[in-house]
Amino acid sequence: MPTKSEYAQGTPNWFDVQVSDQAAAKIFYSELLGWDYDDQPMPEGPIYSMATVRGEQVAAIAPQSPDVARAGAPAMWNTYIAVDDVDETVGKVAGAGGQVLMPPFDVMEAGRMAFVADPTGAPVGLWQANKHIGATLVGDPGACIWSELNTNDVDKAVAFYGSVVGLSTTQMPMGPGNTYTVLHAGDEQVGGCTRPQVDGTPNHWRVYFAVEDVDASATKVVELGGKIVEEAVTIPTVGRMAGVADPQGAVFSIMTPEPSPGQ
Repeated sequence: MPTKSEYAQGTPNWFDVQVSDQAAAKIFYSELLGWDYDDQPMPEGPIYSMATVRGEQVAAIAPQSPDVARAGAPAMWNTYIAVDDVDETVGKVAGAGGQVLMPPFDVMEAGRMAFVADPTGAPVGLWQANKHIGATLVGDPGACIWSELNTNDVDKAVAFYGSVVGLSTTQMPMGPGNTYTVLHAGDEQVGGCTRPQVDGTPNHWRVYFAVEDVDASATKVVELGGKIVEEAVTIPTVGRMAGVADPQGAVFSIMTPEPSPGQ
């Protein structure tokens, strides 16, 4: 079981979805990904539902603010990137071409956070851990297995993340004339960056959750009221994956990794 106790700066380390119907979302993800919940009251009154797998934290479900819900904003998954000092990191955002959407603030004793947008418009959270490091389980079914920035300007985006959080890149061949940009924090692969599969898709960070069987899980998504947004494909040496949306429209991916040699 790949548990985590800390994250290097630049590593996507937490994921939450903001929805208008929190109770319905909890049922959907419990049925699909096997989540249990540890409901945590927030100071303003709403509940932050920590999703757990075998007692380890993997993600969270939060209610949209009343103003956001009244505006009819779609549900969406948020990705947070670990940083050593959120105030120092936010100070680099404007100079690197990004925008500060929400300046740094403390989240009780859990940590300190901010929201920014990279120069291509993709929003992302920055998380400086205190008592909450982020996901304590990764890679196993029900937990995040990969993070990916979908953007129509890969070069501009990766330059931003290199400048602001120190990520480096390598290129992975993906067939004739195609490459995939892999993001590294030090020597570790921590995510990827690619153009959206569907033209017109807003630039965004995509969370991939591991499942035992992508095709069976995609069928279950539809049975539970969600939909398929990107049909399942197999990438040799990587695994099989599909893009889906929950019944409230929040888009994410599911993935069954290629077995490691010897498995």
